[in-house]
Amino acid sequence: QVQLVESGGGLVQAGGSLSLSCTASGRTFSNYCMGWFRQAPGKERQFVAAISRSGRSTNFADPVKGRFTISRDNAKNTVYLQMNNLKPEDTAVYYCAADYSTWTTTQSREYDYWGQGTQVTVSS
Repeated sequence: QVQLVESGGGLVQAGGSLSLSCTASGRTFSNYCMGWFRQAPGKERQFVAAISRSGRSTNFADPVKGRFTISRDNAKNTVYLQMNNLKPEDTAVYYCAADYSTWTTTQSREYDYWGQGTQVTVSS
């Protein structure tokens, strides 16, 4: 089992920034690719970003490219999502997820463990 706990959500004005963190416990963190997903009210959960086990490879959804970055610190069992130039359409509950795999994936069904989510609200 892997337990994931997100933090860092909140309310921010459009154009502002937020940094999310997700700390893992329970298994060897560096064995997992990590992803961030989000779900807005009435919408399906969607992929945001993913990072490989080493951190050398990343992948982003088109709506966040150039605005969000993902990173990880395997010594701290933590993955980060830095969100800049936030827009109202970024408002959602953000989830981190762990995938016991060699390669990153955008497919939520491939992820084995999920955090409880953290709310991000961007006001216009």
